[in-house]
This record gives sequence, C-alpha cells and structure tokens, in this order.
Amino acid sequence: MADAAPPPEPGPWRAFWHAFRDNRGALAGFIVVLGVITIALLADMIAPHSPTEQFRDAVRAAPMWAEGGSARFVLGTDSLGRDMLSRLIHGARISLFIGLAVMGVSFILGVLMGLACVASPGPLGQAVDVVITRLMDLIMAVPSLVLAILVVAVLGPSLTNTIIAVTIVYLPRYVRLVRASALGELGKDYVVAARVAGVARTRLLFFTVLPNCLSPLIVQAALGVSDAILEAAALGFLGLGAQPPTAEWGTMLADAREFIRSNPWLVTLPGIAILVTVVSINLAGDGLRDALDPKMRRS
Repeated sequence: MADAAPPPEPGPWRAFWHAFRDNRGALAGFIVVLGVITIALLADMIAPHSPTEQFRDAVRAAPMWAEGGSARFVLGTDSLGRDMLSRLIHGARISLFIGLAVMGVSFILGVLMGLACVASPGPLGQAVDVVITRLMDLIMAVPSLVLAILVVAVLGPSLTNTIIAVTIVYLPRYVRLVRASALGELGKDYVVAARVAGVARTRLLFFTVLPNCLSPLIVQAALGVSDAILEAAALGFLGLGAQPPTAEWGTMLADAREFIRSNPWLVTLPGIAILVTVVSINLAGDGLRDALDPKMRRS
C-alpha cells in the first residue's frame, strides 16, 4: 500500500494567521483593539449622553458602584457635570483618530523620504541622502516629548497641531527603517535582474523593492499608533493638545488632576482607558511582528 501523500504546505496568509492565533496575548490584544475601534465608530449610538452636556444637579457624581452613585451615570460625572462614560466613549474616537492620523502621515512621508535617500546613485542622490538622514538624526537627538512641546508651542495648542507635532517626532523611525530596508534589498539578485531588464528607477523602487520592505514597516506602523496615543495624551495632560471641551483622554486627566484625592475615579478611568488601549495595541503589534517573521514563528 502506497504511503499517503503529505499534507500540502499552508499558504502565506494561512501560515500568518496560524502563527498570530497561537500567540494568545496578541490575539487578546487584537480583540480588545477591535472592541475599542467598534466603540469609537459607534460612539454617537452607544454613548448615553452627549460628551459636552452638563448636568448641574449631578456635579462630580459618584460611579454606580460607589456610595451615592446611581444607574443614571454608570461611571459618574466630572467637575462640570458631564457624563464620564460618554466622554470616555467619545475619547476613544479622538485618541484613535490621532494615532491613526499620525501613523498614516508618518508612513507615507517615511516611505517617500526613505526611498528618496536611495533613489539616485549619483552625487545628487548622495547629497539628498545626507540631508535627509542628518535631519532625521537632528530630530531624534531631541527627546520626543520636548520636541512635541516645542512644535505645539510654536504652532499653538490644538488637535491638528498635536497631530503635526507627533508626526514630526515619529517620522525618523519610518524614514530610517525604509532607507535601511531598501539598501538591503538593492543588492539582491532579483533587483539586479530587474535593472538588467531595463526597469525604470522609480518603478524599481516602488514596485520591486518597496513590497519587500513592508513587513517591518507594518509592524512599526502598528506599534506607532500606541506611541502616538501616549504622546498626544501627554500633550493633552500638559494643556497643549486637544482643547476643552473636546473629550480626549489626556485632556480629561488634566481636568481631573486637582480632584485626585477627593474624586479619584475622575483620574483613574481615563488612565485605565489609555493603559488598556496602549497595552492591547502593543500586544497585537508584537504578535504581528512574530507572525510576519518566519524565524520568530512557533513550531
């Protein structure tokens, strides 16, 4: 009797999913992130009140489980009588928007500037490479929060300027990563073959080299979202981010810090929201890194 044929090798997407699914921490983080995204998208439907509506008869009302709390305000109200649950739900939308906006702009600019560093082998290309890399080194030489504060101080505190400041802070990560990955790919046989075939330099970079540099970029983008949320929350806490009455988690922390002893839930709840979201994104990003790297996959 002939031996049974070996099972077929799983495709790349199936192998990726199996590797990601086997990492329980990453899978749990991914589920939580999906939950936060769903809450942010449906904020107008699921929030019990408007995030800016004030209830003068219930200023700093206790959460439902505390003494004096009621089901009317499940998580209590803040110092102006605004429902904390509604503000946390809408704050998820603001924080995720900041993280995704910073990641998207940094990703696009990082790809363009990183490929510009290796676009031309001549003296002009070398000059462009030196200028861009030294500019990125200069940005990275300044502590990220200090640089973000400096940019917002120049532009003025607002949600848009927060996104611009955080984008500038995290742009060097993408530029350096694209440049290093592209330099590593340009010497490989498939790139040499494409050059011999007469492929134009621009097409070579964007359609031949770039797709093979995407794995580390995707991981960096996933982890960059959580970094941007933390940086924006820090700016909001300092009063330089989203301005009141915007329901942003860092701004909520700043508004509640004077009540940390008398009404600790006002500080605890936004802090927990930031903690859970950032940790979940980091867990999912770590699992994504391991799943995309065959050397890191579990046997």
